[in-house]
Amino acid sequence: MGPPTGPKLVEGRKGVAKNRRPPAEVFLNVPYDRKFENLFLAYVAGVSAFGLTPRATLEIRNSKRRLEKIVELIAQCRYSIHDLSRVELDQSAPKTPRFNMPFELGLAVGHEMSANGRDHRWFVCEAKGQRLLKSLSDLNGTDPHIHDGTIVGVFRELRNIFTRPGRQPTVQEMARVYRQVRRSVPSVLHKSGSDSLYNATVFKDLVFVAGTAAERVLVESR
Repeated sequence: MGPPTGPKLVEGRKGVAKNRRPPAEVFLNVPYDRKFENLFLAYVAGVSAFGLTPRATLEIRNSKRRLEKIVELIAQCRYSIHDLSRVELDQSAPKTPRFNMPFELGLAVGHEMSANGRDHRWFVCEAKGQRLLKSLSDLNGTDPHIHDGTIVGVFRELRNIFTRPGRQPTVQEMARVYRQVRRSVPSVLHKSGSDSLYNATVFKDLVFVAGTAAERVLVESR
């Protein structure tokens, strides 16, 4: 888990006074591969169920100034979630570990430690307990949220992450949002002409579907 939550401040937007919090948006730093698709959708659905807006590097369409844009995107978000469960070598040649996730975590930590990022809160998720001590020992003392590589595990850990006043969906309510998002995938992919969840237009549509589904579930649960 990231640094402790400080006092509440007035919500703001990019470019407003430095003592105001960024919007209620969550930067999702997760693996972009087919084996992770269900957990990716679980993060989108679960975050939306809390009334928060998922953000991701998928939104960055232009490769120019990519690093700068990632930094800006993290700075726009009040929270960031970093899933470090993909530490193994990939199967395509040359076999290499994935460094994007820990690198973007480092960017978030650096932002939180800066004068402009004091209200940013970052959290680390993993599939296996104790592995973070080996894969990233600099985070010794930080308790990762272990989701066991399951959808329910993601929902459980999101509830542990967002222990704050306001909307607190149950695991069952997040699962209902997830099912609606999952059902929308074929039409979203068809609409975009894509066969992958990991592009800008598909991500935008999934976030919209998740937000709409979350509002519907909230109303039905009252």
